[in-house]
Amino acid sequence: MNTKSQHSSWSSKLLYLVSGLLLFEILTGLSISFLPFSLSNQVMVLLHTAAGLIFMFPYLWYQFKHWMKYKDRPLNEFSVTGYVGMAATTTAIITGIVLTWQALFTSSIGTVWKNVHLISTFVLIASVIPHVFLIIWRDSKVQSLSTSIRSRLTGQKRFGFNSIYLLLIQFLLVGLFMFAYSKTETSASPPQNYQYHQNSDSPFYPSLASTADSSLTFPRVMGGSESCGSAGCHKEIKEEWEVSAHRYSASDPFFRKIQENMGELKGPVAARYCGGCHDPIGLFSGSANLYSDSLTHQTGINEGVSCISCHAISEADVQGNADYVLDLPERYLFELGEGKTSKLISDFLIRAYPDYHIESYNRPLIKTSEYCGSCHKQYVDEDINNVGWVQLQNQYDQWRKSHWFSENEPFQTIECRECHMPLVESLDPSSGDRSDYNRTPDDGKHRSHRFLGGNQFVPKLLDLPNADEHVQMIEEWLRGEYEIPEIQDKWEGGPVVPITIISPDTTFAGEKLRMDVLINNRKAGHEFPTGPLDMIQAWIDMTVTDQHGNVLFASGKLDENHFIEPGAFVFKAEPVDQYGNLIDRHNLWEMVGVRYSRALFPGKSDYARFSMMMEQQEQKHKPFSDSQPASYTLDSLPPGTSQIEITAKLQYRKFNQFLMNEVFSDIKNYDTSPVTTISEHSKTVTILPREIQ
Repeated sequence: MNTKSQHSSWSSKLLYLVSGLLLFEILTGLSISFLPFSLSNQVMVLLHTAAGLIFMFPYLWYQFKHWMKYKDRPLNEFSVTGYVGMAATTTAIITGIVLTWQALFTSSIGTVWKNVHLISTFVLIASVIPHVFLIIWRDSKVQSLSTSIRSRLTGQKRFGFNSIYLLLIQFLLVGLFMFAYSKTETSASPPQNYQYHQNSDSPFYPSLASTADSSLTFPRVMGGSESCGSAGCHKEIKEEWEVSAHRYSASDPFFRKIQENMGELKGPVAARYCGGCHDPIGLFSGSANLYSDSLTHQTGINEGVSCISCHAISEADVQGNADYVLDLPERYLFELGEGKTSKLISDFLIRAYPDYHIESYNRPLIKTSEYCGSCHKQYVDEDINNVGWVQLQNQYDQWRKSHWFSENEPFQTIECRECHMPLVESLDPSSGDRSDYNRTPDDGKHRSHRFLGGNQFVPKLLDLPNADEHVQMIEEWLRGEYEIPEIQDKWEGGPVVPITIISPDTTFAGEKLRMDVLINNRKAGHEFPTGPLDMIQAWIDMTVTDQHGNVLFASGKLDENHFIEPGAFVFKAEPVDQYGNLIDRHNLWEMVGVRYSRALFPGKSDYARFSMMMEQQEQKHKPFSDSQPASYTLDSLPPGTSQIEITAKLQYRKFNQFLMNEVFSDIKNYDTSPVTTISEHSKTVTILPREIQ
């Protein structure tokens, strides 16, 4: 190679461009991989991607020309390091293109592609640095500095300075971008007229929920659950959540009506008591009148418990009443912006630079039952009822004190999520979980975000997407027909609350027949029924017919006005206020105690007891009809009765009829709450003539 060509090879502008871009790619790649999440690293992700795509074209052209010059020379330490560097750089380019495509058009980047991209970077560093500096060191050690050597050394210095200049220009662009970017404010101050509770300086009290810095935030910071699925990342989970009780926790018309009543009687400050669990977006954004429908769009009420409302919780205490701390993570660039461009950039960053996103929203706390207990355990105290502390629903402690919980034995325990968030087949990038003791990182499943429970009414009432399918799943869940394979060795199949008729197989005419119904809470992890038992009802519907289909006995029927007839066996609670008046409008803010409560603890049984006389006399008899009382027994059996059929059903509805009439009468056109049969049992009893005795 002549002196001119040697000098020009080091003074090539193409080489300056390639080396400057390559240095920037190496340094930003290392920063992205090993330094903490930051604004600068996010900018570097964007510029690293852009510079990498630009770098590809001049590099390939330079590499081709360079190879053509030296391909016929014998192998030595310079050519070997050069070939290794060329292979590593080519690998980095190919994997970088794949990762860019995945970050733009798929739900996540591939771990293998990411690792190969990173490894190729280290191979590149380990080969290019020796390749360049060995040549420079060799030339600098030449004893006779000929004109050609001096020319090459001059070119090498110019190469070094120009490469660094281009590198600095690129990092200057990083700094300018950071300076120009305006972060969206996430903390807000209460307005001047904001009302605080007299016993606390927390803007959220009497709810115990709080943000990490005890400041208000903006609805858009906690909302936007739609965006979690719209980009194709968590589409399956978003669709499950869309119809769940968590999603409609604030828009539930029954909740809205109760909270409106509370706000009107106790004031907007007291109404915050419900917000931590039912309407966290409204609570944390400082809406003064949480029960006002005019605030629907301001508070993001249609999201209820949004994705961030759950996944940003950093602390939870099992005293209940939403005693948790919301630690909102730093948002990605443009994540809170508006428009398609902002959405495109933020989605790209989350997928291309996902570790912080995963760490922020996949916290170990959310996999514990204590996390669920922060809301699924409630009480009222003097600040609410003006009297003193009273326990309300408490699913967490019922579970913890039951046989389903074995302290320090996780493989014997069934936790909340194992039942209410069963595993489903998944293409979601969050599938697989090594931190879940009965799962693996590659199980191809995620935990369902339907949160199946006992509300088979509201999804249809709100006309939520795929409500019919969801309600069907809830009813299957209530009956124990929903199979959960991963815990089938601990939570076997069959009814959740089976019932069994206990009576003799035969009886004699003229005797009293005992017909007890054994009710067993076999599979529920808490009491059955659970929730606000002043609203919910579960009862035994009993029917006895003769061999001709004539109804001889009935109990637990609904009358024409949808009320359960008096005297039926009913699981319910009757709370009272300080004057002994019944709490019958779910006005729990006035509750001081309970005068009657009946529910089944996990693993326990109860009896509904019935009896009827087996007397046979001549009389005019007619079949049961709607015109007859809802519950009755004949004074005597029709002549010739030789067999009776006893049928018992365990019935369930979300709202009792009094509430439907008195409190919820203006909610659409529903005049009653739908009834689900949880379980049923039948038994045939033979009636023997008296003279056989």
